[in-house]
Amino acid sequence: MQIPAKRLDSLGASVFSEMDNLRRELEKAGDHLINLSIGSPDRAPSLEIRKILSQGVLEDSQYGYTLTRGTANFRRVCAEWYLERFGVSLDPETEVLPLMGSQDGLAHIFLAYIDPGDLALIPDPGYPIYTAGLMLAGGEKVAVPLLEENGFLPDLRTIDPDIARKAKLMFLNYPNNPTAAVAPLSFFEDVVEFANEYDLIICHDAAYSELAFDEYRPVSFLQARGAKEVGVEFHSVSKTYNLAGARLGFVVGNSAVISNLSQLKSNIDYGIFRPVLSAGAYALSSAQDSIEENKNAYQRRRDLLIEGCASAGWTMPTPQGSMFIWAPVPTKQDSVSFAIALAREAGVVVVPGIAFGQHGEGYVRIAMVQEESVLQEAVQRIQRFLSKY
Repeated sequence: MQIPAKRLDSLGASVFSEMDNLRRELEKAGDHLINLSIGSPDRAPSLEIRKILSQGVLEDSQYGYTLTRGTANFRRVCAEWYLERFGVSLDPETEVLPLMGSQDGLAHIFLAYIDPGDLALIPDPGYPIYTAGLMLAGGEKVAVPLLEENGFLPDLRTIDPDIARKAKLMFLNYPNNPTAAVAPLSFFEDVVEFANEYDLIICHDAAYSELAFDEYRPVSFLQARGAKEVGVEFHSVSKTYNLAGARLGFVVGNSAVISNLSQLKSNIDYGIFRPVLSAGAYALSSAQDSIEENKNAYQRRRDLLIEGCASAGWTMPTPQGSMFIWAPVPTKQDSVSFAIALAREAGVVVVPGIAFGQHGEGYVRIAMVQEESVLQEAVQRIQRFLSKY
């Protein structure tokens, strides 16, 4: 048997694997676990979206390749949604590209721009695909710390200018996974200036732009003046409309970056299933009631978790966006030890912060991906668990 490629050794999934192995071990032993680890929406799309999808599936003409650029209708609707939502004009022919979920584009953008040894600026803590995609392309990671005292925004002034000049890409993500932090437009304006100074391509992951609370409305990176000249923004239709398993997203912005990513993907896949594109186009162009319903559901879950844990002495910040709570470890344990103990003793599974990078130590990520009744049970378990400490 041939040994696997060495590139697999660079994929830092050890903590995730350890927690998943623990989950399977406990389930095999008969434990009833409440899994708050994976950021996968548990809610279904609206009935109207499902009807569009199901109708398409029954049509004979829907089973051919759509190719990398998808359908003209989907690209047009994406551009219209962007103009309505953010006031940003896009050319659907050159500045919009559909994706099999935003992670598809986030992973492949490295292959379009990174040669072995090239540098990229990656947030720490950060969503794992940023590091994994870079490693698979043979690039070298420059970790950019996201610290609580800076609101989990990178301090651009602390990035070594010599390193910044050598880097090709910089990744950002707001509302953030895992920290749930949000970014103001003024920050993105500073990022554009930084990108121009150091000739960087900015890749902004905006998967959670439509999941925000307390009347907060996240801004787009492309709203910053000159942003389209230096970067692109990735969106998740899957997350916004609860179509996670259907895998649909899109990337917008700089036409040259879009073209290069499209060229790469044309050698990898044959496009997204046409009924999924139709359902996505309907979701983006119809009344956005389902988004409001989704936001309200997650806000109730957020409040239930935070208030319940606070009563047990576990104080955690209240996020304005995303489906996550970034909570400081309430005991004297490291993040892995705490997460393992919480799973074994309370049957509640969360992700240790160290899984997202060195600067994630001291925190755990809690995903609000269960119904309120289940979260209430999770709170009761956490309360009993913490009473021992």
